Amino acid sequence: DFLPLKCDACGEVFCKDHIRYDDHKCSSAYKKNVQVPVCPLCNAPIPVQKGEIPDIVVGAHMDKDCKYNPAQQKQRIFTNKCLKPGCKRKEMMKVVCEQCGGNFCIKHRHPLDHDCKGSSHPTSKAGYAALMRASQTAFKSTGAIGVPSNGSLQHNR
Repeated sequence: DFLPLKCDACGEVFCKDHIRYDDHKCSSAYKKNVQVPVCPLCNAPIPVQKGEIPDIVVGAHMDKDCKYNPAQQKQRIFTNKCLKPGCKRKEMMKVVCEQCGGNFCIKHRHPLDHDCKGSSHPTSKAGYAALMRASQTAFKSTGAIGVPSNGSLQHNR
């Protein structure tokens, strides 16, 4: 299955099995074969002059000019450590408590979960509602008398 293919470097005609420069040992391949080697460490393209061996040029780059930093490759993503005593979890993003300003993991982000020492009332209505629900649940489980937000006394059992 011979399809006449013309080599763009030397101008000779070859079949599909011999059209590549290496396959027909093209003497003019240097004119067209403009592959640029890349440093395997820093991924930077390394310019190679005509007649130079790419392996030697890349090796020289690695010895002298390479900007590869192994510490940069091992940078940690999860750097925000939870401040709850005993917790060793780290999060990718900061989760800051609105009351005390501390940084916590997802599990300990709520003021009730990290024994918050901030202001006595949450800064948001949603936080205040969550505290009220939590206190109501605590009262129901112990059978104590709860004081709802409307101020009237009731006995929960």
